[in-house]
Amino acid sequence: MTFDQFTATLTEPQPPTQLHPVLQGLWYDAKGDWEQAHSIAQSREGTQSYDRLHAYLHRKEGDRFNANYWYRRAGASFFSGTLDEEWAVLVQQNL
Repeated sequence: MTFDQFTATLTEPQPPTQLHPVLQGLWYDAKGDWEQAHSIAQSREGTQSYDRLHAYLHRKEGDRFNANYWYRRAGASFFSGTLDEEWAVLVQQNL
């Protein structure tokens, strides 16, 4: 699946079933369902890609302290771009 194909699925009522859970989290986030995305991030704490999603979600929430915690757990630096840019990077990294 390409980035454009992934973003095209955002018109659907549910994410494609074959998506990796981290991509499902990003899908739910793009659809405005932060809670569902956060539940996915929490489901495999300690796994780098899930922790990285967790960091992004807390940054989006406006909780920089908590976001920094999850960035450190994911072995990543605090993202300096926009939230939209970070979302796109995460999608591309997980496709």
